Amino acid sequence: MSMSPLDHAKAPSRRAFLGGGGALVVAFSLAPRALAQLAGGGEGGAGPAVIAPDLKGSLKNHPWLDAWIRVDGDGRVTVFTGKVELGQGIRTALIQVAAEELDLPPGAITLVTADTRRTPDEGLTAGSHSMQDSGTAILNAAANVRMLLTNAAAALWRVPAGGLATTGDGHVRGPDGRLAAYGDLAAGLSLHVAAVPDAPLRNPADYRTLGKPLPRVDIPAKLTGGAAYLHDMRLPGMLHARVVRGPAEGTRLVEPDIQAVEAMPGVVKVVRRGAFLAVVAERQWTAIQALRHLQRAAHARVTAPLPAGAATGAPLSGDAVEAVLNTLTPRDIAIEDTRTPTGPAVHTVQARYTRPWISHGSIGPSCALARFQDGEMTIWTHSQGTFDVARVVTELLGLPAEKVHAIHAEGAGCYGQNGADDVAADAAVIAFAVPGRPIRLQWMREQEFGWEPLGPGMVTRLAASLDADNRIVAWRHEVWSNPHNNRPVGAGGVLAGAEVDPPFAAPEGKPIPMPEGDGSRNSNPLYTFANTHVLYHFLKDMPVRVSALRSLGAHLNVFSIESMLDELAAAAGIDPLALRLAHMEDPRARDVMQAMAAGFDWAGRPRGDGRRGCGMAFARYKNLGAYCAVALEVEIDRETGRAWVRRAFAAVDCGQPANPDGVRNQIEGGLIQSLSWTGHEAMAFSPERRAAFDWSGYPILRFQDVPGTIDVRVVDRPGLPFLGTAEAAQGPTAAALANAIADATGVRLRDMPLAPDRLKAALGPV
Repeated sequence: MSMSPLDHAKAPSRRAFLGGGGALVVAFSLAPRALAQLAGGGEGGAGPAVIAPDLKGSLKNHPWLDAWIRVDGDGRVTVFTGKVELGQGIRTALIQVAAEELDLPPGAITLVTADTRRTPDEGLTAGSHSMQDSGTAILNAAANVRMLLTNAAAALWRVPAGGLATTGDGHVRGPDGRLAAYGDLAAGLSLHVAAVPDAPLRNPADYRTLGKPLPRVDIPAKLTGGAAYLHDMRLPGMLHARVVRGPAEGTRLVEPDIQAVEAMPGVVKVVRRGAFLAVVAERQWTAIQALRHLQRAAHARVTAPLPAGAATGAPLSGDAVEAVLNTLTPRDIAIEDTRTPTGPAVHTVQARYTRPWISHGSIGPSCALARFQDGEMTIWTHSQGTFDVARVVTELLGLPAEKVHAIHAEGAGCYGQNGADDVAADAAVIAFAVPGRPIRLQWMREQEFGWEPLGPGMVTRLAASLDADNRIVAWRHEVWSNPHNNRPVGAGGVLAGAEVDPPFAAPEGKPIPMPEGDGSRNSNPLYTFANTHVLYHFLKDMPVRVSALRSLGAHLNVFSIESMLDELAAAAGIDPLALRLAHMEDPRARDVMQAMAAGFDWAGRPRGDGRRGCGMAFARYKNLGAYCAVALEVEIDRETGRAWVRRAFAAVDCGQPANPDGVRNQIEGGLIQSLSWTGHEAMAFSPERRAAFDWSGYPILRFQDVPGTIDVRVVDRPGLPFLGTAEAAQGPTAAALANAIADATGVRLRDMPLAPDRLKAALGPV
């Protein structure tokens, strides 16, 4: 029978086959060319093609059960996901999902994360989509497999399937007590079938694993200093490399002393391809010494000057951020526009809020391993887009797609696009020039700070009005921002692509459509306001290299909305929580705010006395993810301007929690990271270069500034769909901090970072 190109794309390149002992082993791997046809790219963007729209999560893109699950003859199960572990605990959560619906102990599950030869392409691991997309797909795929195993036992015993049950340890039990092992049943069963949308799910009342605080499987190696990260990988015959660039984005070295480096003992090769330059050595220290020798050369700026503040090398003020963005030509996108007859306004507040450019500040500099052998390139990468890495390298090196294999390995920190994609491409270019030997490339700390994409600087302007009954009768929100997603899907998106000769054209920045959004994310309030007008001024041209940073535009947009609500409440002399509840119709949102109020004791909170105060904020991430409300109590040192969070309380509703402790980890981590961004972080520039190259120049939250206590209440929603959680705390925490400082001091800070020097200046003489 002939097959269409789409049929070829659907068909696994490795069919189901009988393995040892007669057990059916099913493995999944789409041919790389087919993967490239099906895949899209971009955080919240198109993603892989929809094949079966009636299925849920990523099953609609990959509906075949053998894409997700393999059953071995001993009853062990391998589960495949196109998502990756970034420290968010997704490996543990997905194991729990699969174990629950297959009715197996978690220890019987082996999880394989993104690998272009083994797993489905689920696009990026970004935007809090892992549980919504992959978790939902695995949940329903596992239910399908459990149903097929049960039906197989029913056929074997010639009894109705309705009288059978699984036992929790890999067996199906008949009404007479007979048992059949999963491995034996799989021997006569093919999983190369499409999932059905109505496979029965287990009753949440009977859950053995889902919703339980299973210890994270990724923690032991991290805690003990074991081999936890790609940075720890060592391959036989491995060489060490360093890429050579100027001190910051947009610079290049002038006449580096390559000849002297080539003569250094232990240097294997100097790799040059156009303006791309790297050194390869037998030992890492030799590679670093060679790099340092080359960096003694002068450097020149080859792109436009960077946006320096009034004080060169100092963080930009809010006015300076706005001035930079005002030089760019906007494309105006209407997000929301409603008109409702109302009474006259009695209180009106107008305000501008800003965020500077922010670094990812990854604890471990970006790293990759690559090996070019027998005409095939293999890359180990901690990129959030493993399949995109393969596509980038395919184009960059001119290799056939089937000759490029990308495998995810966890990196030492990042939510967003740091240097992971760039360093993977760098390593591949180097390995291509040194075939037969694995190449380990790690950026230096100053390269990470100097070259990675930053989180974009942003500006919002809000105006809102209350009537005599304290109803919001007008709401206007405008946001100015560069694109937040410039993740590479081709060679033009990585640094090496611009350096090779001939260079690849950089892709044009584009906005992510709502409801996901990028700079517009969460600009449309979940509250019910009369006369709501939301406008996104999308700024395609980028004065600095920018891309995704955790939560994208939601960080500033929620900060702005929730700060404005507190400013309105202060103008009217009403409780900020009461104002929010009066305008919130979503019952789950109300539940989360009330859970926060109860856990924090909002009614009995300390009131602002000049030194102590409290603030709260709420958002539903992207208005379609997890609900999160945060309350903070702060203590102000008026002499230094330090605002220390004495206690923090968060309530979160993420649907059915796979692992409640993992949810708490995410909210706690997001809360601390948001306090760091909002209260401390800003990349500074001189016209020639970025001004921060290490932790002394780029301040992040220190241990002494971590909140005294953090409590997280997870609202249990048994059986409800998974909602993305990882980025839910960023915006609410930022606004809660500003609101708490305003409550404590009477001073409203609207320009991030809400740093001690800025607060001290606003407070005036002690």
